[in-house]
Amino acid sequence: MPQGSPGSRLMFDAFWRAAAYCFRPRVMVLSLLPLAVMLVALGGWSYFYWSGAVATMQHWVETIGWLRTVFSWFGGSGTEGFAATIAPFVVLVLITPVAAVVALLVIALLMTPALVNMVTEQRFASLEKKRGTGLASSVAWALSTSLVAIVAFVVTMPLWLIPPLVLIVPPVIWGWLTYRVMSVDALAEHASKVERDSLLQRYRWPLLMMGIISGYIGIAPSVVWASGMVFTIGFVVLIPIAVWIYAITFAFSSLWFIHFCLAALQQLREENGDSGARVAVLDAVAVDQDDAGLLPGTSAPK
Repeated sequence: MPQGSPGSRLMFDAFWRAAAYCFRPRVMVLSLLPLAVMLVALGGWSYFYWSGAVATMQHWVETIGWLRTVFSWFGGSGTEGFAATIAPFVVLVLITPVAAVVALLVIALLMTPALVNMVTEQRFASLEKKRGTGLASSVAWALSTSLVAIVAFVVTMPLWLIPPLVLIVPPVIWGWLTYRVMSVDALAEHASKVERDSLLQRYRWPLLMMGIISGYIGIAPSVVWASGMVFTIGFVVLIPIAVWIYAITFAFSSLWFIHFCLAALQQLREENGDSGARVAVLDAVAVDQDDAGLLPGTSAPK
């Protein structure tokens, strides 16, 4: 993406707008909804499964051959202590992608429509709503895309043990998931199917970059979360704080994509101001394709 390109200008403009919107009381209140959902889900899982998961992971860490060799460098007496310390962190690393995907789905389904309406009222009140993606299609798209991401997370987990790759692979997968879900949701109300596909194709690299950056921003709550898991005295206080930070960072990501996608849609319509007939014909073709069973955002059956 060349410096100074339309995509990069839109990306930076949308970034600062999204950051400013996060301080609005309405966004703060909306962030409490996924917080409540995530607390119930994570609290239930931790209550029933945390101790067992940590014990199982500690057993694996102590019995895997090459890990025992590494631990032997610390001395025989230190191996068990190191395994007991690292086990909660490994469980945390494994559960974080699942929790993040759940949070993304909650925000996509519950928060994003309200945030789209808020941004529309403030910036794009005159932007026509063509409703190219229905609720059922949005949900199906989010679930199928999330399933692909979860499989990718699981398959690539061995690479996470390699220090450089752990800083690259998960954010790239997360970035892909974020951009695929949030872009479609941001455009669902306003863009036609052809407009949506055109924008996702034209701005795929800026959108992927936005997703990856959002993934790195989402790492910060994991530090707070890890502190709560390891230092159980602060569990009750730190975990809700971490979950709320997740919610507000995801709200920021959603706002970033909304500002970017709606501004890009507005520009696209200005460019095609004299091409209404052609767009209408393409929309009719897209409707026929969707009736044939295509997934949102695709151009041919998988």
